[in-house]
Amino acid sequence: MRLTQGCFSFLPDLTDEQIEKQIAYAISKGWAMNVEWTDDPHPRNSYWELWGLPLFDIQDAASVMFELRAARDACPEGYIRMNAFDASYGTESCVMAFIVGRLLLEKKKINRTYLYTT
Repeated sequence: MRLTQGCFSFLPDLTDEQIEKQIAYAISKGWAMNVEWTDDPHPRNSYWELWGLPLFDIQDAASVMFELRAARDACPEGYIRMNAFDASYGTESCVMAFIVGRLLLEKKKINRTYLYTT
C-alpha cells in the first residue's frame, strides 16, 4: 500500500532534480523550508520528527538538498517529508508538503501485524 500524503502523493516519486526544483520554487516565494521524518506515517500522526532546524532565509536549494541527503542517510528506514512555510501574514502556515523518502517495501499495519507490500 503506497502512502499518499501531501502534494504529489499520487504521482511517481520525485527525482532529486525535481525535488530541487520544488525547493527552488518555495525559496523564490520566500517560504521557509524544513525536513521531517517518521517511522509511523499514519495520516493522524501529524507530529513528525524535525530534522535539524527550520531553514529560514535560505537563498539556494543546495543547502536544503544537503539537509535532505543527511536525513536520508541517517533515517533509511523512515519516511522523509519536505515542508514549506509562509510567514507573510505573521503566522507560520504550511503551504506545501511532500514526501521525498519512503521505504522500498511499504508497511501496512493491520491490528498489531505489519504486512509488507510493493
